[in-house]
Amino acid sequence: MIFKSPYPDIAIPEVPLAEFILERAAQFSAKPALIDGATGQTLTYGELVAAVDRVAAGLVAHWFRKGDVCAIHCLNCPEYAIAFLAVAKVGGVCTMAPPLFNESELTTQLKDSGASYLLTDARLGTTALAAASAAGVREVFVLGEAAGATSFSTLLDQNGAVPQVKIDPREDLVALPYSSGTTGWPKGVMLTHYNMVAMLCLMATPSALRRPCLQLCWNFRAVRWLIASIFLI
Repeated sequence: MIFKSPYPDIAIPEVPLAEFILERAAQFSAKPALIDGATGQTLTYGELVAAVDRVAAGLVAHWFRKGDVCAIHCLNCPEYAIAFLAVAKVGGVCTMAPPLFNESELTTQLKDSGASYLLTDARLGTTALAAASAAGVREVFVLGEAAGATSFSTLLDQNGAVPQVKIDPREDLVALPYSSGTTGWPKGVMLTHYNMVAMLCLMATPSALRRPCLQLCWNFRAVRWLIASIFLI
């Protein structure tokens, strides 16, 4: 027996992930987009778009190119979303590593994913730097300050233009989360831009928030839920 949803079929646009999420941000530039529950730090949609563009330009200035893999090993914070979207915007791939990983676990994922760059948090100690060295990572960025790493703030200070990168939503990867390894070693799950846009569209049922402003906010809640549940941060 085939079970059909009571809702109509969903149209999934073939667009890059960052473009899909930020497409209407300019309309609500003064409204809060991200709020850090621990510190109260708030980014409006306008500030978020500007930060994503600056970090994207900064990554390219550090020789990040389409197809490169950036590992994110951070606590929950606004910079996490900024980095993820910036990497996506320039055609890169993010692989997300839980902040509780030890050096061996992080090294394994860095090697297996082929990560060339790593973003970590100074509050997590030296685990990431040791793992990056063992895995041959090209450059480490850090939230805060740490010897041997480039401060994430240097990316936010960039004013260069963001290069236009041609992205094929159906073929180009944007995320490489790893399974929990219940039945063996954790395995990377290759998600394209189209995959992730589809997952967000599936959550926007006809009964979901309808007005443009609320729909934009819904998109960001959906992304946060998606990252928290799938990427295990």
